Amino acid sequence: MKKISLLLVFTGFLAVVFAQENTYKKGHALGISFFLNDFKTASEIRSMGIVSVFKEHDFFKTSRMNPGIAINYLSGLSNHVDFIATLGGSFVDYPVQNVAPFGKDNLLLETTASVNLKLLTDEYWVVPFIDLGVGAGKYKKYFGAFMPVGVGLQVNIEDAAYLLINSQYRIPVTQNSSYHFYHSIGIAANISKEKAPPAPATVQIPVVSDRDHDGVVDSLDACPDEAGLTALQGCPDKDGDGIADKDDKCPDVAGLAKYQGCPIPDTDKDGINDEEDKCPNTPGVARYQGCPVPDTDGDGVNDEEDKCPNEAGPASNFGCPVIDVVVVEKVNKAAKNIFFATGSTRLLPKSFESLKEVAQILKDNPSYKINVDGYTDNTGVEDKNQVLSEKRAGSVKAYLISNGIDESRITANGHGVNDPIADNKTAAGRAKNRRVEMKLRNY
Repeated sequence: MKKISLLLVFTGFLAVVFAQENTYKKGHALGISFFLNDFKTASEIRSMGIVSVFKEHDFFKTSRMNPGIAINYLSGLSNHVDFIATLGGSFVDYPVQNVAPFGKDNLLLETTASVNLKLLTDEYWVVPFIDLGVGAGKYKKYFGAFMPVGVGLQVNIEDAAYLLINSQYRIPVTQNSSYHFYHSIGIAANISKEKAPPAPATVQIPVVSDRDHDGVVDSLDACPDEAGLTALQGCPDKDGDGIADKDDKCPDVAGLAKYQGCPIPDTDKDGINDEEDKCPNTPGVARYQGCPVPDTDGDGVNDEEDKCPNEAGPASNFGCPVIDVVVVEKVNKAAKNIFFATGSTRLLPKSFESLKEVAQILKDNPSYKINVDGYTDNTGVEDKNQVLSEKRAGSVKAYLISNGIDESRITANGHGVNDPIADNKTAAGRAKNRRVEMKLRNY
């Protein structure tokens, strides 16, 4: 029973898939068919395999088949699905499992309920189909159930008569049924008449006027002499903004209804429309929602370029206050009193007093930072001079750190033989070029 239920569900699903508009749906029909039952070939296929049966040419031998006759009832479920019920009888020696043969003089009655899944509609002369269903049989005192699965052709003789050719493989689902082939040919004819479709009603179409030929009749057209849009009561809309030209103050530029068809205004002409501009009367930038870049300390240098946005200072010093020239001179003087051991990065003790003074200036002014830059003359290998200048600048940085200055306030760089301040051709010039420079900054 479980197999039958599954087949019925599957058949119903296919019927839904093939359902279409009932233009070529078959009517009710009765028919008669002649068939041959073949138990021998089915048995050989199960024991030897289908390949061996074909090789032996044992597949379709009428001499070992049992003839029979059946009556059929057909009804169209949709364009591509027909229901067919069959009742047939034949005299066979039906193989019942574990029971001795009965001979060929006993009647086998079989009935099936199937659906023909047609690949074409009945408008075609030849219609191939797939046959699926359920069936039951009675042989002497034995009852059994099976599932017929097959293929066939429907040949339309005329509008209401059909030739049906069908081959099925009948699969047992109960103990007293046996595998067998079922080959049939028969005819069927409609027993119901198709209803003639009602005659179409005559509709009187009134004559209407549409002077501008825009599809909107003059009685409903707000602009009957100008072709327009149905959505705008027949009026044109050149800029396509959904506002009829007759109501649009800017008919050539798309706009909004709240501005009478004109675009959103930009009063200060900064490219940001007034609806999004927080400073609509002052030109600004988008990142500040239409307002100018702010200048918190009011020194004329905007905050994006001002390195001291909370302290006023000139643009020449990046918006930061200018360091007192006296303090700057002290640092410059200290830089001229930095000495190293010859060819070394070790600071000489006579440099310490000047560097301590620089450290004190930085302590007294927490906002100050300092750049330390090392230079050499052109004596020797350039790459080694570069490394030497970097290490000497690093020695000055290390000394200031050791005197309590945070490393983050000190930038140390070496420039090697670059940027000489004197002629390297003389001893005096080379001495001036071997130097460390220090520059205070407050940004």
